[in-house]
Amino acid sequence: MIANEYKELARWAMEQALKNGCQAAKVSLNQGSNASFELRDAKMDKLQQSTQSRMSLYLYVDGRYGTYSTNRLEKGELERFIANGIESTRYLAEDEARVLPDEARYYKGGRPDLQLMDPKVGALHPDEKVAMARAVAEEAMGKDPRIISVESSYGDGDSFSYLITSNGFEGETANSWCSLSAGVAVKGEGEARPSSYWYESSLHLDKLIREGIGTKALERTLRKIGQRKTRSGKYTMVVDPMNSAQLVRPLLSAIAGSALQQKNSFLLERLGQKVGSDKFTLVDEPHLTGAPGARYFDGEGVATERRVVFDQGVLRTYYIDTYNAKKMDTEPTISGPSVLLMENGEKELNGLVADLDRAILVTGFNGGNCNSSTGDFSYGIEGFLVENGALTTPLAEMNVTGNMIDLWNGLAETGNDPRPNTSLRIPSLVFEGVDFSGL
Repeated sequence: MIANEYKELARWAMEQALKNGCQAAKVSLNQGSNASFELRDAKMDKLQQSTQSRMSLYLYVDGRYGTYSTNRLEKGELERFIANGIESTRYLAEDEARVLPDEARYYKGGRPDLQLMDPKVGALHPDEKVAMARAVAEEAMGKDPRIISVESSYGDGDSFSYLITSNGFEGETANSWCSLSAGVAVKGEGEARPSSYWYESSLHLDKLIREGIGTKALERTLRKIGQRKTRSGKYTMVVDPMNSAQLVRPLLSAIAGSALQQKNSFLLERLGQKVGSDKFTLVDEPHLTGAPGARYFDGEGVATERRVVFDQGVLRTYYIDTYNAKKMDTEPTISGPSVLLMENGEKELNGLVADLDRAILVTGFNGGNCNSSTGDFSYGIEGFLVENGALTTPLAEMNVTGNMIDLWNGLAETGNDPRPNTSLRIPSLVFEGVDFSGL
């Protein structure tokens, strides 16, 4: 956790801001470290380690607002930094919407530990980290004569934050993480050099999956040999759990306060309306113990709570912070999502595929975009043609196009296989009547 002397420094900085002309202030202090060990063909290729400490000040001066950050955490340096920040803020335009949250909305403390921090991660010896990365590589090396290279890595880190405001909030958070990954490239047909990857990650070292990573990366790569296009048309689309979150993110962007306030959202004024199929239920569970993204308060200090975001296709909430709520003259909710869980179906990916006569399984999105105002999207994809419940032709250089609202209204099935190592837990998805461009 952040040492008491640094917390005292943050309190002192806030008092300095108030004494020198601020009507309100917020101070955040962030410290963290990370390390990565990257191997090529089981030999050390790159090592990176870093630590950082940063103080950010949010200053409210005469109806104006400015933000400033520094890593020079000595009182003499900070005194000048704060004074300069206040003077600089006075040059900015007035903005009456820039205020601290109502203190009644702050997290008051007293909840159980969310278990996001594992001290074992920071105590792990570098030799053990390298050994794990090497073991991942050795799962793939020499297993196929077409292999060109095998890359593997181990990474970990921790972060600590302390937040204090002039109207009564004080809180701190801490979390750790660790991960293992593998990437494999092979000789394909002609000049093609297919490659793919697999990774596992966890907040806790004891829960990190360490086996099967190199094996899965090799399997995923070999399956891509012979990729080609197939005929254009409407297909049932299946998206695997490594990529399904890609299709949720445009929805989250569209219900963010900034997009709504700027009227740059295809879900503007759609609250309470049905924008997806009955299969689409998404819930924000911020207090899920040991889950990436779990938290008791957001970056403003506002207390988090369970929220139903989409209920059988009906949009139930927006994510609106204090500033955008003031600009829109509406009630604030929370600044953004924490841990999002989609209601699961009964089958994992292979079971969903087995039920389909003709479809396209998407195992990767390669570029493209979604128009935030209209919801129209176009993404490059790779994957497989599904025929009679089995994967046949590996596909690449195809595009999927459509509109996000139409797409989610066509959601026909959800899997039961979300990856637990992310804050966006989206399982395999099946959509009907999706346009693909190929031959």
